[in-house]
Amino acid sequence: MTWLFISDLHLSPDRPEITAQFETFIESWHGRAGHLYILGDLFEVWLGDDMGGALGERVAAAVHRLHDSGTAVALMHGNRDFLLGRRFAEACGATLLPDPCVREIHGQRVLLSHGDLFCTDDVAYQRMRRVFHQALVQRSFLALPRALRTRFAARLRARSQAEIADKPPEIMDVNAEAVAAALREYGVDCLLHGHTHRPAVHRLELDGAPATRIVLGDWYTQGSALTWDERGYALRGLPRPPAGPNGSGTADPDG
Repeated sequence: MTWLFISDLHLSPDRPEITAQFETFIESWHGRAGHLYILGDLFEVWLGDDMGGALGERVAAAVHRLHDSGTAVALMHGNRDFLLGRRFAEACGATLLPDPCVREIHGQRVLLSHGDLFCTDDVAYQRMRRVFHQALVQRSFLALPRALRTRFAARLRARSQAEIADKPPEIMDVNAEAVAAALREYGVDCLLHGHTHRPAVHRLELDGAPATRIVLGDWYTQGSALTWDERGYALRGLPRPPAGPNGSGTADPDG
């Protein structure tokens, strides 16, 4: 049974080629994958399940077809789409995951996370994250008219981009001590996350024993997925096929 892990697709109407590659990727796994875990930032922005639009409907339909083929689907919030709700999850045939959470994958307990909560050196971001993850703040925002939500999100995004431009890259990566503390807290020796857009398998030492941190890549220039079966895991880049006459292409399902 194969487990699939992806994150940071940042789907947007402005980048239809990523949506097309995503659809091709999951269609290629119909009937062949036991689980699909999407570890946050499926969308570039998500202002509420009532504002998903045509893209949200298209993505939900594609994911639900994978679910109908026998794959259990799970969604985790990212920093761009933390307002994904139960309505969208149900449209996908998916369950919503807490961040972080532990799953046993072929005999190994693995801590799953979007990853931004480990970027503790970015103090300003963590302060903002704590505010936006409060249930009252989210309910208040979702109660606003759609136009107001759109304007507020645009201003916030512009401010965030300006702040990122002034930050040293290293403070936007995970903090090693935060990672070690989480591994100890959950009693695991493997962490799988996205968010940083730096795909890699990091070999660590935790209290004198080996540990692993696996980082999923983003989908801006090519796809990225982790496959995990009885033989072990493989972190794969998924080259984007040339666009066909209709703007889509085909992809190798195994990377």
